[in-house]
Amino acid sequence: MPPRRRQQTAGMLYTLIISIGFLIAFIAAAVIFYVKAEDYRTRLDTSQREINDLANNTERQRIGAIVGAKQAGKSRLGSMVDYLDRMASLIIGGLPQDTSAEVKVQNADREVGNALNLAREYIVIGNSDPNTIGLIRVIRGLKTELDNIMKAKLATEQQLNDLQERFKNADKANSEKEQVLLAEKDKLQQQVDKIKQDYAQLQALLEQNAEEQVKTLTAQLEQEKTNSKELNDILLKTQAELKTVEDMMRRAQQEVMEIKPPPDSEVLAYKPDGKIISVDDQAKVVNLNIGSNDHVYRGLTFSVYDGGTAIPKDGKGKAEVEVFDVAETFSVALITRSEIRKPILQGDIVANLIWDSDKTNVFVVVGDFDLDNDGYIDYNGVDKIKALIEKWGGRAADTVSIDTDFLVLGKQPQVLRRPTFEEQDLDPSAMEKYQASQERLNHYRDVQSQVQALWIPIFTYERFLYFIGYKGHIGRAGAF
Repeated sequence: MPPRRRQQTAGMLYTLIISIGFLIAFIAAAVIFYVKAEDYRTRLDTSQREINDLANNTERQRIGAIVGAKQAGKSRLGSMVDYLDRMASLIIGGLPQDTSAEVKVQNADREVGNALNLAREYIVIGNSDPNTIGLIRVIRGLKTELDNIMKAKLATEQQLNDLQERFKNADKANSEKEQVLLAEKDKLQQQVDKIKQDYAQLQALLEQNAEEQVKTLTAQLEQEKTNSKELNDILLKTQAELKTVEDMMRRAQQEVMEIKPPPDSEVLAYKPDGKIISVDDQAKVVNLNIGSNDHVYRGLTFSVYDGGTAIPKDGKGKAEVEVFDVAETFSVALITRSEIRKPILQGDIVANLIWDSDKTNVFVVVGDFDLDNDGYIDYNGVDKIKALIEKWGGRAADTVSIDTDFLVLGKQPQVLRRPTFEEQDLDPSAMEKYQASQERLNHYRDVQSQVQALWIPIFTYERFLYFIGYKGHIGRAGAF
């Protein structure tokens, strides 16, 4: 082979060897790069998973808004931990233990639960979730309760101060009264000493003239015995004559009653005042044949009785109505009490003992009244019944006369126990109260005697309510 040909072949060989060497080096470098890339990718996946455990993509995008300001020298997570520790310290007090956030929250939650249980002893919280209640709201509630307690305390202190002031005034008044009583005691003691002195003088005078006085008194006694015997004989004779006259009067009254019975004094009470002209059961109203021309007005009540029978003696009707609308010739009334078995019918009659279209009835009210049947006497019961009588066109009088039409008789007044001297010392008005109760009883009995003598009808409280159609109203507020 020529020299030039050999040189070209050797150059190509060298070039081939070098190319193969570069190829091997490139392949080796590629393998190394691939291995490194896989390692980096594995680490990247691991780091990504760890980052996702800390925060997802949405949370990472809002990490600044979620955590807030990042503290110097700390990460966002470290800043959040510090904020959590500060919140836990606000709830449980003091620095929280160096534990996990979960444990810190559990401890705070437990302390919040204990606080809520304690707060429930003072305020109403309910059984809702503690997380929806909030300590601030509870604290505000406790603050409000504390303010109320402080106000009540101040009010109680003011009451205490007032009571102390009243006690001081009362003590001062008692002290002044004691001084007055001591002065009166000294005066009375002087009077007692003088009476003792006068008694001693009289006793001495009696001892001196005892025999003469005995003779005089014996003579006077004999004279009084004689006079007493004469008066007794006259009294026996008068009693015998009186008994004879009473027997004669009794026989005469019986003969008169057999000939003509006495008039019924209660005839006016059984006079009907109007009639039912129509009934609306659904609306519970009735129309009456009396109106403003008959002096009917709103609020007037009537008892309803069967049209075919007379008003019963006890005055109890089958229903009660109250007028709420008045025309000239008729009125409309609401049914306030009725019985299913005794319905109101057209043609039934109505009556009210107080009201009268033609005249003014005169009433006398006396005794004790339990207006609402609660078992207690109303101290102003007489005045309230009188006011009702005046309201419905009647006239209430304090004394019985020939003009009296009816008597409303309550229970017999109770007489207070006569006070002892010690009770009079404690309550100077005790004797006046006792005498007032005795006078009320005497007045009660005097009125009874007067109305019986004048044949005036007597109505008990319950019978009076039936006759005015007001029995169903007494339990209502403002009935009197």
